[in-house]
Amino acid sequence: MTSTAEKIIPAAEAGTDKSVEKRKALGRGLDSLLPGGPRIVAGAAPAATEIAAPPHPPHEGLAFIELDKIVENPYQTRRDFKEASLEELAESIRARGVVQPVVVRPAPDGRYVLILGERRCRASRIAGKTTVPAIVRRVSDEQAAEMTVIENLQRQDLNCLEQAEAFARLSRDFGLTQEEIGKRVGVSRESVSNYMRILKLPRPVLDYLGAGQLGFSEARVLLQVINAEQIPKLAEQAVEKQLSVKQLEELVERSNAPAVGQEPKTPAWVDPNVRAAQMEMERALGLRVQIRDHKGKGKIVIEYATLEDFDRVVEMLGRKN
Repeated sequence: MTSTAEKIIPAAEAGTDKSVEKRKALGRGLDSLLPGGPRIVAGAAPAATEIAAPPHPPHEGLAFIELDKIVENPYQTRRDFKEASLEELAESIRARGVVQPVVVRPAPDGRYVLILGERRCRASRIAGKTTVPAIVRRVSDEQAAEMTVIENLQRQDLNCLEQAEAFARLSRDFGLTQEEIGKRVGVSRESVSNYMRILKLPRPVLDYLGAGQLGFSEARVLLQVINAEQIPKLAEQAVEKQLSVKQLEELVERSNAPAVGQEPKTPAWVDPNVRAAQMEMERALGLRVQIRDHKGKGKIVIEYATLEDFDRVVEMLGRKN
């Protein structure tokens, strides 16, 4: 008995590339997990021969799979799927079909777990499609998670909270260090660390980040607030008044002033020479520096986020000319 659930197009080298599951260096992008293999353009009724659905999912290859048989990606941290954007993609799919296949992996119950292409699946449903072209790959949970993170990182509109949560999931679920995550997804360890730190912000602030009302730069500034109880209030002011990053920095500096034993003052009062020296130190150290000066007396505060930053500053300060 034949079934119309799937139209299978065997991959050119199906079953021959077994090294994909062993690959660890994923920073080169998705091609490192999707080597060779065909690509198709669906929409112009490709000349695929309909055959009986196999008793087990195909090991490797291209398949036209029923959307109802594709379950959502458990490693998808992306939350924001704008309706207008999905409608535009759906209109394109109605006209030209799905240009790039989604990527799935077989599940034990005969269904398929989505790895890449959630927008394409959603838009295909809106367009009234019942099947979608898919590349079937047998990969581990870890590889599937990495592929999802890489695809998300390559998108321009991914917000910083989604990115931070993706890194955190790789760390939590697979025990990867920040350095290992950086190498696998092609970013620096410092970048991974900076993104994961924003998850320490209070929930109201994370909600602002998730909604796109605050960004990564604002989040880093709020992490500098000494009194954590003040963070939600400052974030609320930043959103309501639509403060720039510089304005938020000034607000945070005034908030921190009592905690460091200084009278609140605005950066406008800072001597231009002191400000220039502060900026030069920040460029040299790669860290935030604050110089408090009053009539030739004051203090220099160097802020660091990791022990590596601390060791680096101590080493630099200990060098002799």
